[in-house]
Amino acid sequence: MADTSYRYTRTKKLLGQILKEMKACHEGMIQEALSTQRRDGGQIGAILVRLGHVTEAQLMAALGKQAGFETVDLDKVAFTPDLLESVDAGTARIFGVVPVRKEGGTLTVAISNPQHSTVLDDLRFLTGSEVVGVLAPEAQVKEVVERYYAKSGSEMASLVQEASAAAPRPAGARRDGPVDLADAEAMANSAPVIKLLQYILFQAIRDRASDIHLEPFEGDFKIRYRVDGVLYDLEAPPTHLAPALISRVKVMSGLDIAETRLPQDGRIELTIGGRMVDLRVSTLPTMFGESCVMRVLDRSVVALDLSQIGLRAEESDTMKRLLALPHGIVLVTGPTGSGKTTTLYSCLNTVNDVGVKIITTEDPVEYELEGVVQIQVSEDIGVTYAACLRAILRQDPDVILVGEIRDLETSQIAVEASLTGHLVFSTLHTNDAPLAVTRLLDLGVEPFLLAATVEAIVAQRLVRKVCNGCRVTYAPSPEVLMELDLRAEQVGDRRFAYGRGCGVCNGTGYKGRMAIFEMMLMTESLRQMVIEGASSDAIRDQARREGMRTLRESGLLAIFDGLTTVEEVLRETITD
Repeated sequence: MADTSYRYTRTKKLLGQILKEMKACHEGMIQEALSTQRRDGGQIGAILVRLGHVTEAQLMAALGKQAGFETVDLDKVAFTPDLLESVDAGTARIFGVVPVRKEGGTLTVAISNPQHSTVLDDLRFLTGSEVVGVLAPEAQVKEVVERYYAKSGSEMASLVQEASAAAPRPAGARRDGPVDLADAEAMANSAPVIKLLQYILFQAIRDRASDIHLEPFEGDFKIRYRVDGVLYDLEAPPTHLAPALISRVKVMSGLDIAETRLPQDGRIELTIGGRMVDLRVSTLPTMFGESCVMRVLDRSVVALDLSQIGLRAEESDTMKRLLALPHGIVLVTGPTGSGKTTTLYSCLNTVNDVGVKIITTEDPVEYELEGVVQIQVSEDIGVTYAACLRAILRQDPDVILVGEIRDLETSQIAVEASLTGHLVFSTLHTNDAPLAVTRLLDLGVEPFLLAATVEAIVAQRLVRKVCNGCRVTYAPSPEVLMELDLRAEQVGDRRFAYGRGCGVCNGTGYKGRMAIFEMMLMTESLRQMVIEGASSDAIRDQARREGMRTLRESGLLAIFDGLTTVEEVLRETITD
C-alpha cells in the first residue's frame, strides 16, 4: 500500500481551529457552539454535530488530527491473507479494529475512534507485536470486518480449545480448594483466556445484556446473561476453565485473585465493539468455586433522557413541573431492577444547567454525569448516606440526589434539606406509591414533616416492548379480557400486539424495555390524610379519585398502544 494513503498530523491545536483549517465550518459556527456549551455544557465536537455544522466523519477526522493519529482510506488497503491472519476474527470484531500493515515486528491497525486508543495496549499483549493505531471511518471498519472476518459458528469452540490448552485442569484438583497464586496469575494472564473472556463479553454486550453471570456448579460451568430482564444461557466452556475466567475478571477489576473465601466488589472500564463500557463486578464464594456477576453499564444502550424512558405526554408534563419546583422531595419507588436509577438520572440530566448545583450520593455511582458532583457511599469507612448528606448541605447545592432512603437518619436529613430550600430526589423499595408513605412513617418520620416536604411519589415497573421486526396484532379474546379484568366495551375495536420471534429479537418476540408509571401528587387532601394517619388503602383510594393512574392502568394503556403484551403487564402489576 502506498504511503500517500496516510495523512500525518502531529498537532495539538484546538478542535475548532482544526475544523476551520479543514474548511468543515467557520468561526461563526464555532462561536455558536461555544455559546451553547457555556449554557448547556457538553463537548464542543458533539455540539457542532448536534447543531448540524459538521458531520460525524468530519469530527472523527479532526479528533484524529488533534490526537496525532494518521488517517487511512481502507478502500486503498490490500488485505492479503497474511495481513488478515495477524488479527483473528474474534479480536477484530470485539475491538472493532482492522489490520492495515505489518512491517517487521510492528502491526498497524485501523480504529474508528481516537478516544478508544486504549485498545492498542490490549492488542499489543494479545498479538505479541508492537501495535500502532491509525484512524479510519467507522463504516469502513465495520464493512471490512464483516467482509473479511465472516462469522463462524465454531469461533467459541476454537477459543475454548485454545483456553483449555493454556489452562489445563490439574489432576485431582478441587475447585473449592486452596489457590496457587502463581498458577492463578498465569492462567488469568494467558492470551487464550483473555480472548475467550473478551468474546463472552462481546457476545453479551452485543445482545444488550444488563448482567453477565459466570456460575460454577458441581457438574458444569454456566454462563448466562440477562437481556430485557430475562436470563439466557450462553454456550458454556468446560468446568475447569471457571477459575481461569473468573481470575481474569478479578485481575481486570483490581480484586485479590488469591482471596476466594470472601465476597469482593470491583469495577472494569473497557472498550467492546468500539465503545466504552463499564462493568460493575461482584464475586461470591460458593460450594464449587466463586460465582461472578458483572453488571453492564453501557451509556449507548441506556438513554438518560426523560423523553426516552416511557413517559406518556401528560406524565412528562407532570414530571417537568416537579423538576421546576424550588424545594421538596420527589420519591421514586419500585423493586430492584425496575429502572429507578435511570429515571432519576434522566431527571438530573433535565435540570442539569450551568446555573444549578447538583450533588448526588450513590451506592454505587452507576453513570458519570457531566457537570454533576457525584459521591460514592462507602459504609466500611463511615461514608454513609447520612454522613454524606450532612456534608452536602454545607456545599451550597440546589438539587440533591440520595441514592436510597434506608433509615431514619437519612430520611430526617432529606426532610431537613427540603425544608431549607433544596429539591431532593431519592428512592424507596415499596410496591406502589401510597405504600411509600407508610414506609417513611415506619422509619420514624413525623407525619407533619412528611406532609410538608414530599411533593410526589412515583412508582414504576419495566415491561418488555414488542419487537417491531415481528410484530403481529390481534383482537383480544374474552378470556384475555377476563384476565385483565376488562369489559369488551372498554377495549372497543383496539387490537393488541405480540411478537412472533425473529432474528432481530433472538426469537423472543421482545426488543427493549419501557417503564410504566404510577404518579401520586401530594394534594392538600392527601397531606391532611397523612397528618391524620390514614391507611395506605385510604390514601390510594383518594389519590385515584384525584386522578392518579395505577401501574395496572398504565400497563393497560401500553397494551392498547401495542407497545407491550398482556403477559408482561400481568407479570409486573397486580389487579387494582
